[in-house]
Amino acid sequence: MANKNDQYPDNTPGKYYVDRDCIACDTCFALARKNFKLVQNNDHAIVYSQPKTDAEIEACELAVHACPVGAIGNDGN
Repeated sequence: MANKNDQYPDNTPGKYYVDRDCIACDTCFALARKNFKLVQNNDHAIVYSQPKTDAEIEACELAVHACPVGAIGNDGN
């Protein structure tokens, strides 16, 4: 389960975030391209845009459940 106290500081503030357990597998990006991306050095993923539509929220929720290491949280501010 993701820990909001251990999230990467480069996440866009909001409900969704990626924490330091991320292994840069790219699953979140594959499922929610409008909201997740890998950082430039491919070290980890971040939320670069918080979801704005029902479809984006659904995609982010799919990413939360598909993350193999549980590094995506949805309990942010």
